Amino acid sequence: MSRPFPSRHSSPDSFVRVNGKIRAREVRVIGVDNKQLGVISLNEALALARQHGVDLVEIAATATPPVCRLVNLGKFRYEKAKKDKESKKHQHASIVKEVQLSPRIDPHDLGIKIQHAIGFLCEDMKVKVVLKFRGREMAHQEFGFQVVNKFLGELAPFGHPDFEPKLVGRGLNVMISPLPRNKRAKPPHQIESVAPSLNSHTLKAPAPEKSRVPVSSEPAAGGFANNPFANLQV
Repeated sequence: MSRPFPSRHSSPDSFVRVNGKIRAREVRVIGVDNKQLGVISLNEALALARQHGVDLVEIAATATPPVCRLVNLGKFRYEKAKKDKESKKHQHASIVKEVQLSPRIDPHDLGIKIQHAIGFLCEDMKVKVVLKFRGREMAHQEFGFQVVNKFLGELAPFGHPDFEPKLVGRGLNVMISPLPRNKRAKPPHQIESVAPSLNSHTLKAPAPEKSRVPVSSEPAAGGFANNPFANLQV
């Protein structure tokens, strides 16, 4: 009998053997209450799953014997997705993005660099700031420190430096870590600009009165009470 293999489009982590798809003769079973039930035959494990109204899910296929758990398949997938999401959050914190500056950077370019750094910090990434001195710029390092301190001041609502800016070789280096979400300012794209409310009681110009043609209330010589040709002068 051939062993079932995951589809070509599914990742190995998402493929899980359940119930009849498990091919081991003996399995180590974890009960509904997360207690070890020991090593039993596959048929006995399937009978326990049917008895508790749950599924037999293989959670460690490479173990000898494979480890299976008595759990509802939907609940198992939900818990696994939640753990994967939490692990990705911690992975973001380990990602470092580098932003390069110069002592004579244009104010407009500096603003763009600040926006990029804010975006990285709001995604829980660290930002490494590197300012390089070229040629005679090393003689005026105070300008480089001014640029870096201004950069850090703009990012203060979103992150804090791990250490003071220090000179390494011909450049200034500083690492910025994101603040916790409950202490961090909202991202700029989430701040809605509130437009001034317009006054609903706007004055309207009075509509011009329509010219009315006087109509005689007495019947005209034609026998009609509202004769349109009654006031016509020939």
